[in-house]
Amino acid sequence: MTKLARFVPLCIFGVAFAASLSAWAVSYTTIDFPGATATGLAGGPNPQGTSVGFYVDASGVVHGFTLTSHGVFTSFDPPGSTLTIANFISPEGMIVGQFNDSSNVSHGFVLYRGQYTTFDVPGAPGTVLTGINPSGEMSGFTCLADPSCATGPFESFTVSKHGEITSFNPPGALSSTASTVNPSGTLVGSYTDSAGVGHGYQLYHGSFTTIDYPGATFTFVGGNNAEGDSVGLYTDAANVSHSFLLSHGVFTGFDPPGAVFSDAAGINPGGIIVGIYFDSANVEHGYIRTP
Repeated sequence: MTKLARFVPLCIFGVAFAASLSAWAVSYTTIDFPGATATGLAGGPNPQGTSVGFYVDASGVVHGFTLTSHGVFTSFDPPGSTLTIANFISPEGMIVGQFNDSSNVSHGFVLYRGQYTTFDVPGAPGTVLTGINPSGEMSGFTCLADPSCATGPFESFTVSKHGEITSFNPPGALSSTASTVNPSGTLVGSYTDSAGVGHGYQLYHGSFTTIDYPGATFTFVGGNNAEGDSVGLYTDAANVSHSFLLSHGVFTGFDPPGAVFSDAAGINPGGIIVGIYFDSANVEHGYIRTP
């Protein structure tokens, strides 16, 4: 899975968790791009109220889109793209993501004020950008075998505000993806160990922390915010996947109404969460969870 995160190990620190949202006054909004066969939200809303994601059109082509607080959808694709996924939008309105070219090679992109910039890690078969913070630090991952980035193995990377690229895997990882980097430089992502088990991770000042939802067979961390909250997906013992929030060491699992699968992909500083879910008819939708 890829994106379509303390000093105390969180897999221990967060043993107290809530399995439902019954005590929380939350609301959910389903997001469907007009005419799309599938929709997913991946980032936002930023302070201007804009969220980003992807949709699949009637021909099966994947496009990026923005959604304003007034409900206005705008589709976009970098020049020459045959597939576009918008992964994150910064407070300044910078959008980062992935596009595949006519040869089905994946590239990272930055979209700002209508201008596209392509980003590739030198020597990598394929590149995906997943996040950017206000100082210009970026997160992403490279695809080590499949140039389209549809399959792994993957390797995480960060880009400093000076353009220095650092590639890495957490200790014991066979494959990893970086998801987002918050204003303090705290990075979250996910990795697969030698047994094929998926875990979340956090990287702060060179120190790694594993993130595992209690009792889960699989954990994926898709985003974090300036407050240090993280969101993602976990798979339970019945092999059902749910969204989760990790805040102040406490895990909370949740699903939008009617979901048979859900994945929290991003969280903003106000605690608004965006993601995807599948309904009982196996149709993919975006969602916005407002606390």
